[in-house]
Amino acid sequence: MTDPDKLHEECGVFGAWFPPGEESASQAVYYGLVALQHRGQESAGIAGNRGPEAGQFALHRGMGLVTEVFSDAALREIRGNIAVGHTRYSTAGGSSLENAQPLTGHTKRGPLALAHNGNLVNVEILQELLEEAGSVFRTDSDSELILNLIARSAVKKGLTEAVWDAMQAVQGAYAFLVMSSDSLVGARDRNGIRPLCLGRLGDAYILASESCAIDAVEGEFIRDIEPGEIVVIDEKGLESIHITERTKTQTCSFEHIYFARPDSRIDGIDVYRMRKKSGKILARQAPAEVDYVAAVPDSGIPAAIGYSEESGTPYGEAMIKNRYVGRSFIQPSDEARRQTLQVKLNPIRATIKGKKIVLVDDSIVRGHTMKKIVDRLREAGAREIHVRIASPPVAYPCYFGIDTPYREELISSEREVELVREHIGADSLAFLTIPGLTEALDGRDDFCTGCFSGVYPMAAPKGQMKETARGASRGV
Repeated sequence: MTDPDKLHEECGVFGAWFPPGEESASQAVYYGLVALQHRGQESAGIAGNRGPEAGQFALHRGMGLVTEVFSDAALREIRGNIAVGHTRYSTAGGSSLENAQPLTGHTKRGPLALAHNGNLVNVEILQELLEEAGSVFRTDSDSELILNLIARSAVKKGLTEAVWDAMQAVQGAYAFLVMSSDSLVGARDRNGIRPLCLGRLGDAYILASESCAIDAVEGEFIRDIEPGEIVVIDEKGLESIHITERTKTQTCSFEHIYFARPDSRIDGIDVYRMRKKSGKILARQAPAEVDYVAAVPDSGIPAAIGYSEESGTPYGEAMIKNRYVGRSFIQPSDEARRQTLQVKLNPIRATIKGKKIVLVDDSIVRGHTMKKIVDRLREAGAREIHVRIASPPVAYPCYFGIDTPYREELISSEREVELVREHIGADSLAFLTIPGLTEALDGRDDFCTGCFSGVYPMAAPKGQMKETARGASRGV
């Protein structure tokens, strides 16, 4: 279930290239998408390079979870040795089948299919230029813009050069896969804001948003795709091309804080280890005299364990998460959202009553959910509740592929920590500092921290700095 009071990644992509003659690419993509379900729960799709007729692709898309969209029969229809898949979390107003991916297009050289994660910042000017040149857009997603750019150039220059040209034209955060009838191409933006990695399964190659998806198909993780890199996979093997000279990696720090699965490894850092380390640092920065340390499940668990180990305070459970609650990120009323939270998280009264607790979570966005959690723990008899957050305060929107509220809706945008504490009703509140986050990220400064500092890798989309409702309002 998607929490309405969290930041949300836009989607996950997974592609597989098998030697010609094999027909199992779609099955590998299916299991890869299941492993990436946390990145998007609104829609899913897979395209294979062998359609019912020559020169066509097989495509199946639908609204819902991956396991809801695909049946055995649907997967059997997606034939071919190459396949690309996508799982999507939509922004407000963008929840429709026409925006589900992969997107497909046709050129004189044959069909193309594209799966994209991210958000572009120069959409309006590029779309205007393409429309003046005769392009017609069927969706309201950035992804179709990328597909149009590639398709227009591919006829004369071939797919690899067409991807190169598209990457020179677009600005923003992206990782995308594009498939032709005989090749699979992956690309990552020049800042590496959105993740993409390469794996191998026997003679097959895999491209995925996270390494956990490669593990899910029993593949071997090879490496992360570098910022500004294009990887081309076909019968000749694997070719790597860089669109620029050396670029600075600025991966979204929220990938490690919350978005990625804990068993993934992104840009050389194990996600679980980073989250546990952030809890240890937080314990040093903000100690508390309590009976035990608990987590908001599941997002706060690794950091809570780290806090417990560093502080020497026992780790225990304060709440049980119901993992069988359906998706409920769109609710008709505040009352419905409140009832959903009660079903999702229930206090363990026997461990709470009369106890002083440190409650650890990964982030606070609007503050509504944390306030309700603190209220419920109070009702269950907690004596003291000390909230610790394993990231800095989220004070600025994201414009690069994350679903972000208006800045005025971010509880930390205009409030000092003490005012946030009063709002959520905790006895004390502390956030990990930005230097503490850097330390947790192995001391590296090559991560985007724009939502904490307001300093971004590139300029935000024109006109959105003041009025953005959701930073990825067009994205994917």
